Amino acid sequence: MPVITKVSSQKRPGRYNIFLDGQYAFSASEQTVAEFMLLKGQELTPEKLATVKKFDADSKATNLASNYLSYQARTVYEVLQYLKKHEIDDEAAQSAVTQLSAMGFLDDRKYTALSIKQSLRSGTDGPLTLTRKLTQKGIDPAIIQEELSAIADEDWLDTGLRVLKSLKSQIGKVSERELQRKMNSKLMSHGFSSGIASLVIAEIDLEPDDEAQVEALKKQGVKAYKRFRRLPESERDRKIRNYLFTHGFASNEIDAFLAGEIIPLAELAEY
Repeated sequence: MPVITKVSSQKRPGRYNIFLDGQYAFSASEQTVAEFMLLKGQELTPEKLATVKKFDADSKATNLASNYLSYQARTVYEVLQYLKKHEIDDEAAQSAVTQLSAMGFLDDRKYTALSIKQSLRSGTDGPLTLTRKLTQKGIDPAIIQEELSAIADEDWLDTGLRVLKSLKSQIGKVSERELQRKMNSKLMSHGFSSGIASLVIAEIDLEPDDEAQVEALKKQGVKAYKRFRRLPESERDRKIRNYLFTHGFASNEIDAFLAGEIIPLAELAEY
């Protein structure tokens, strides 16, 4: 039966080398040494040796995971990947996750709820983007959908308005229809459904006063004119009409521009 003949400390604090019958056998943490009273002269049966090594591997995994969690909340998948990166075997890693979950330090449902709450309070991610990000962190899609379903569409309004903050300055500079399109596109790129996007946009007064609308028409009309001015007149007017229409201006507004009612046609070249 092997006998411990030497216990020496490593350069790493808290780790010890264990020698059996004069030969190095394995290393153990201070916690393991204390738990099993690994002292010189103690005999280790094969069964006890296996128990010691398992305890040490499990405690190492748990300590690594606990330290990882001390910086910020993590998902089960993130902890498992972190332990794998540190060459912890699957059995020890799973044991650590089970222990930390039982202690309440690991909880994918709480992590999901917290992520949603943070986005509602100060973030810019809509439900679809949150779903993608949380899925990438290994959270069960069913958990994500259950937590998101508890949030009313109206609760996303503040988050959506934060997304659109930079576009509010364009009110009166582009047509209302184009601004709606831009806002809808930006909201959807942040993971908002079309339904929630409509609710958010409805919260903003997009209708400019008549003077601002005329200024927007002037600005876009001049851009179109400069782009197509070298074309024959009929083709130029057709191109300008299409350009202004795609930028959200109504037919009567476009007609007014092409008729010189917004800017006298003779003065367009001066812009």
